[in-house]
Amino acid sequence: MDALVEKLDAKLKQWKPETAADVRYRVAEMIVLADQDALDLIRSRSIEQEVLDRLDDPTFR
Repeated sequence: MDALVEKLDAKLKQWKPETAADVRYRVAEMIVLADQDALDLIRSRSIEQEVLDRLDDPTFR
């Protein structure tokens, strides 16, 4: 975990201020959701993309 925190800290210093602020906000939001045991309620982007890909695939229908 320490390596992850160090990498995030380094990246926050490299990114544009707007990007760093957005990442800080999203990480804080994830911490709140994790504290509420609500992370499983969020759709992951990969699953959402998989569903969209299947809907676009003519062989799936």
